[in-house]
Order: sequence, then C-alpha cells, then structure tokens
Amino acid sequence: MSEIYTTYTKVEIITRPSKFEELKDALVEIGVEGMTVSNVLGAGKQKGKTTKYRGADFTTTLLPKIKLEVVICDTPVEKVVETAIKICRTGEIGDGKIFIYTIDEIVRIRTGETGHAAIN
Repeated sequence: MSEIYTTYTKVEIITRPSKFEELKDALVEIGVEGMTVSNVLGAGKQKGKTTKYRGADFTTTLLPKIKLEVVICDTPVEKVVETAIKICRTGEIGDGKIFIYTIDEIVRIRTGETGHAAIN
C-alpha cells in the first residue's frame, strides 16, 4: 500500500455554474492536477427561484450548481479553499459550499498503483 504518513484530502466545491471556468483555471494555476466535475441540482438558503411560465408563477426549488471534486496531497488544503472562496464569493445567497474529507487510500484501477502514484 501507500506511504504510511501521507495525507490525502478530498475537497468538494459546490458553486454557481458561471464560476466554473474561472475556478478550474485558478486551481490548475496553484498546482491542482486532476478534478472531477458534475452538474448537480441543489437547494439551501436560496430557496429556489420563481419565474413566469405561460403567465403563471413557477417555482424551481432545485437550482443548477457545479460540483468540483479534487483529491490533493501536495497542494495545501488551505490554498485550495482560499482560491475557491476568492473566485466563487459574490456575497449573495447561493455562492455554494466547500466540503473537506480525509482520504484513507487511493488505488488506480488500471495499474493497481496506490497512494501518491495513483493520483499523479
């Protein structure tokens, strides 16, 4: 298995779709090498959005968001979080959330490599 004392961290950023390209570029610039991106729907304090459809009010309670996931070991977690906040913060409800998880092990399916070798 991998080196015993290496720490791997998963950072999950959920934010507005309009912030994705700028966020992706900024993360690459600070050394984040790989990421997984998903289109997701979510509800929180924003409580949805009311629009008119054929003359009637229509409320969408789940709003489109982007979920960007990165697993890091070389780039400091604080730097990833600071970068995400700097790019995604507008000061309005709906800016998103950042979740940070500790990863126990990483295995590359194709080669069986583990740990640091599996994410590089």
